[in-house]
Amino acid sequence: MTPRSGATTISAVAQAAGVSPATVSRVMNDRFFGDPETAERVRTAARELHYSPNHLARSFSLGQTKAIAFLVPDLTNPSFQAVLASLSKAAAADGYRVLVADSAESPEDEPLLAAEVRRRCDALVLCAPRMPDAALGETTNALGPVVLLNRSSHSTSAPTLTVDSRAGLEALARHLHSLGHRHLAYVEGPDGPANENRLRGIGDVTGSTKDLSLTRVRGGANSEHGLAAAPAVARSGATAVLAFNDLVAIGLIHGLQEQGLRVPDDISVTGFDDIPFARFMTPPLTTASVPHESLGTLAWNRMRALIDGDIPDHDVVFQPRLEIRGSTAPPRQEDGAES
Repeated sequence: MTPRSGATTISAVAQAAGVSPATVSRVMNDRFFGDPETAERVRTAARELHYSPNHLARSFSLGQTKAIAFLVPDLTNPSFQAVLASLSKAAAADGYRVLVADSAESPEDEPLLAAEVRRRCDALVLCAPRMPDAALGETTNALGPVVLLNRSSHSTSAPTLTVDSRAGLEALARHLHSLGHRHLAYVEGPDGPANENRLRGIGDVTGSTKDLSLTRVRGGANSEHGLAAAPAVARSGATAVLAFNDLVAIGLIHGLQEQGLRVPDDISVTGFDDIPFARFMTPPLTTASVPHESLGTLAWNRMRALIDGDIPDHDVVFQPRLEIRGSTAPPRQEDGAES
């Protein structure tokens, strides 16, 4: 008999088929290995009663949801969007969905948010470049399976895929020095390992080059931060500026133009990431290119291995590729200077 109100219950199907609710559950989950006639009786009753299984409950009864979570600091950043696109495509090919969580650039909220989304899925791809190291270790060790992006740490055994931002900023700084720039500015990112690694890369150049000076300017991670940093960069007297990432560089270029400075005629600007529209800017942006699509695909490969109980492939550290474009040029010579 069908219930008089609401959806058909598993108990109603069990009563109609003359079996226990547990048997109905096993049949509907393809885990019944008894009499085929009993299984067919259950399926017939389910069809006649228009029974629709609770898929969430089914997922938990099987110990899996066929979904993974992807936690990022800011999904509006095209870099993370590119990783998400390739991660989702690779996961979908294996029948998995990707749930997305955005921590809104709040590292202190990331452990709790990671725990929350992890309860709703089978595993977690974590991109937390600014989470404190101790919290990162506790989070990855407690919420496994976890694959870590854009971060490495001795406090976790999770598979990691990272980009050598230190090497990327070193290459950009050396490029500017080779053009003749002797006073650089750096628009910093949010406090954390990502910013520290970039500073180390710049320091590798300034520390080995006697005639090169650096001015540090407070910034952030998005274009608004770059725009806000423009007056300080203009006052610094630097002839070239390195931005924390491409988004900061885009805002900075706009802000420098508002200050009456032309890029690259009066000041050169570089970014980091090589987001899709960096090369379509005016002028096109010199930057360090990061293989975001590969990061997403490789993250899924390692995640699938963890889910299947296999050993994931080796950790990978990508070396950024220097992309020289129109936003950098030799410094403008002062009037009266010898050519």
